[in-house]
Amino acid sequence: MTQRLTQYAHGGGCACKLPPGELERVVSGLARTPRDADLLVGLDTGDDAAVVRIAPDLALVATTDFFTPVVDDPYDWGRIAAANALSDVYAMGGTPVVALNLLGWPRDVLPLELVEEVLRGGLDVTAEAGCHLAGGHSVDDPEPKYGLAVTGTIDPARIMRNSGGTAGVPLSLTKPLGLGVLNNRHKATGEVFPEAVAVMTTLNRDAARAAVAAGVTCATDVTGFGLLGHLHKLARASGVTAVVDAAAVPYVDGARAALRDGFISGGARRNLDWVRTSVDLDAISPDEALLLADAQTSGGLLIAGEIPGAVVIGELVPDTGQTVRVR
Repeated sequence: MTQRLTQYAHGGGCACKLPPGELERVVSGLARTPRDADLLVGLDTGDDAAVVRIAPDLALVATTDFFTPVVDDPYDWGRIAAANALSDVYAMGGTPVVALNLLGWPRDVLPLELVEEVLRGGLDVTAEAGCHLAGGHSVDDPEPKYGLAVTGTIDPARIMRNSGGTAGVPLSLTKPLGLGVLNNRHKATGEVFPEAVAVMTTLNRDAARAAVAAGVTCATDVTGFGLLGHLHKLARASGVTAVVDAAAVPYVDGARAALRDGFISGGARRNLDWVRTSVDLDAISPDEALLLADAQTSGGLLIAGEIPGAVVIGELVPDTGQTVRVR
């Protein structure tokens, strides 16, 4: 590897998202209007994708996601970015049908041969998902960026919303946390973490299918806002409190060592600052709180329910005045 892609970006992966508090202020005035009756999921609760009904038993799911390099290997970056973009459709309970590439590239700085590897990674993952990849758009950009715009289909009666949670239901997580601190370590040192890459390139397809088959009505994926941020949004939208058992939360090998050695992203700290007034963290250490707020890239599904292979990390209870309580 002659070029380390992560060195050409100010951040990496979903940690590059705008801070959630700032983003909510920006979109707060974009309200739904009466003519949006067929917009089944829009801006209201900050869900993972938009859903538009086009027939009584058929709706479209639309989303887009792109980010700067999270790993140095261009093929792996393409795979991770594609799996991450597809995840928003899976998080709603949908099936991706067609995707378009979104590419920004510093053409005078990085060779175009690397672009081919990035796009090949995206193509391989969309093929695994059974999703067509048909063209896209590119711009000359000071920083490399890659992702997908994805359109899928969904049964309007079986949408998984972040607002669909009810008290008395367990909370399950389908992938381990710790991707953010490991990606940050990789960016700083060049160390490669194959398990983290394997987690980030694993599709959420099978978990989503299992959740829909189990009748789950509430889910989201865990990405740039961290477990605490996404759980805060889910509990707030559902009008419940989420109780998390910190000892039950799984982590990728090496995550705690990366935390100990100081590889915390600014995104994780911003996530924690955003939820601090709404979340009870008294039972855990500040370091544990940072791990729970760690900005993930292509993380797993957070499901209000149980499915095979997912780890139960807590439960939803009646609203106690806080969105999340960690015990």
